[in-house]
Amino acid sequence: MAESTGKPFVVPCADLTSEAPWRWLRLGWEDWRKAPRLSLLFGVVILLVSVAVSALAWHLGSFALLAVLLSGFVYVAPLIAVGLYCVSRRLEEDRKPRLSESFLLARRVLGQAGVFALIQFVILLVWSRAGMMLNAFFPIESGQTGVLIQFLAVGSAIGSMFAALTFASAAFSLPMIADRNTDMVTACVSSINAALRNKWVCFQWAAIIAVLTGLGFATAYLGLVVIMPWLAYAAWHAYRETLDASDWERLP
Repeated sequence: MAESTGKPFVVPCADLTSEAPWRWLRLGWEDWRKAPRLSLLFGVVILLVSVAVSALAWHLGSFALLAVLLSGFVYVAPLIAVGLYCVSRRLEEDRKPRLSESFLLARRVLGQAGVFALIQFVILLVWSRAGMMLNAFFPIESGQTGVLIQFLAVGSAIGSMFAALTFASAAFSLPMIADRNTDMVTACVSSINAALRNKWVCFQWAAIIAVLTGLGFATAYLGLVVIMPWLAYAAWHAYRETLDASDWERLP
């Protein structure tokens, strides 16, 4: 855990411009081109995990899908992301990225990544419970168009709030723990603060991520091999440009 003496609870953040997300994508693509083998390797891992989750969900039902996502992928995904951030970090230092170093960094931040997964787990559980309560307040029967419209409107509003919280807590936090000796709570709070101070830019960034991820799924997951490492590298540059974590010791 990072020592908090003399350090602010929230990491200072920059004021971003609307061009920032496109710059992050460009820098992320440059990292992809500089490390194509590692990028493809991580991309294939992401593809296999996505296919496995979908196959289990298809055979075992929606409840099994939720269980697998929460107990498996939600915990594995942060470690995969940290490994990709290590690639961008090494390239930023003008050093050749190595798979062994990605594994080493992922192992060092294993505990913090677990805290992140737990935070996301709690958000998803509350989100799911909110959806169940909404069904109780708006029981829909055949022919009740007005009730259906109300259900969709309220459900969309509630879902948007949880989605925004999930994105805001994750946007800059994981790259930070892959770079600095800090705790996950500080990283998440700092990420949320940065998102609140740069609402429009972060909305653009979230929309870009959603569209590119959707394209990855639309290509029978094959596009994820390229898109997910690209987005991870872009997220690293987003963190480096947004948060000033210089008060925290950099991980070796």
